[in-house]
Amino acid sequence: MANLGRLLVEKFAAFADGPALADTGGALTYRELTQAATAVEQALRDAGLSPDEPVLVPVANEPRDAAALIGAWLAGGVAVPVARHAPANAIEVVRKATSARFSVTNTAEERVAEIAETAPRPRPLLEGAALIVFASGSTGQPKGVVLSHRAFAGKLEAIDSMLGFTPRTRSLLVLQITFVFGMWVLLLTLLKGGMAWMQSRFEAAAMLSALKAQGISDVALVPTMLRKILALEESVSRPLIAGAALERILTGGEPFGRELNRQLKEFMPNVHVVDIFGLTETCSSDFFLTADEREPFAGTIGRPGPGVEFRITDEQNRELSVNATGELQIRTPFAMNGYLDEPEITRAAFADGYFRTGDLARAREDGRVELAGRIKDIIIRGGANVSPLVFRSHQRIPKSA
Repeated sequence: MANLGRLLVEKFAAFADGPALADTGGALTYRELTQAATAVEQALRDAGLSPDEPVLVPVANEPRDAAALIGAWLAGGVAVPVARHAPANAIEVVRKATSARFSVTNTAEERVAEIAETAPRPRPLLEGAALIVFASGSTGQPKGVVLSHRAFAGKLEAIDSMLGFTPRTRSLLVLQITFVFGMWVLLLTLLKGGMAWMQSRFEAAAMLSALKAQGISDVALVPTMLRKILALEESVSRPLIAGAALERILTGGEPFGRELNRQLKEFMPNVHVVDIFGLTETCSSDFFLTADEREPFAGTIGRPGPGVEFRITDEQNRELSVNATGELQIRTPFAMNGYLDEPEITRAAFADGYFRTGDLARAREDGRVELAGRIKDIIIRGGANVSPLVFRSHQRIPKSA
């Protein structure tokens, strides 16, 4: 069984004293990152961590956070990333849901804190698991998505076959690594010997300044962040971006429309934009709209990535023909083990081995896919079901970017 921690530290040996991670507080080489991760591993083993036991890993997009995650995996634990500065009651909800008894502090004085006295009961769902990521989904109630080492390692390989990270890659990480999108950007950068500059929070001007100052080649941002950058006064933004080494923007998590594409092309004409669509339950990044497809196919989510099959179905899970609107369902070997302690919800989330995304979509004749809204947001008008995006266009409301 693959272990992400072992996979990473084996790769790190080839990069030795090269820069791995940095922020305004300092930097870690690959050798130092390995040493820090090994120290966390040993602290967890000394504390009595059992195989496949959940471990809280508070993170704030700092270099030590990567060491904490890797150390938890090396020790055989299941990492549960939580925002370090989240309210105490929110962290307690996650602790109770996972029954975690250890939390990684990863400071010089204390590597691990015991936060409960009793070890959690064994859960078959956690065998071979790497992560429990809490996602609200369509119900608004947070659910613990259990992702295996095998699935996540396979998805990293699949993503890299599309994007091609290299030792030259210098990633700016402003997406929180409590989310799968931010985490795979971090891990792929490290697996390929690149360097990740980490920022604990997003602020548009500060992000542009970091692009230039740190020689950043790649940055991952959601469209809302891109809009905030474009909203800056040109007298502020233009000098900050002039001469930057940025080559590629990876975006996803929200619709990326034609107007945003047009504005971004004007602002950064030489930067490639890759739009990525995926879900936590499928390890993210299921569809790609590559840079060369942005112009002719803007407004779609592109084609499925490696290992991803999809279908569009009606309410009875019958596959629909091209151009018909229905639910987007995804089948992939990178799918979650299930929702933590929610077997019935897990069963209901799949149909014939396909994950039910809850997204309305249509397959086009050219093989690309267009989203049409969410099933729960369907509007009944004149006795007919109308998706929100269709309804909005009929009302002549300007299309959101």
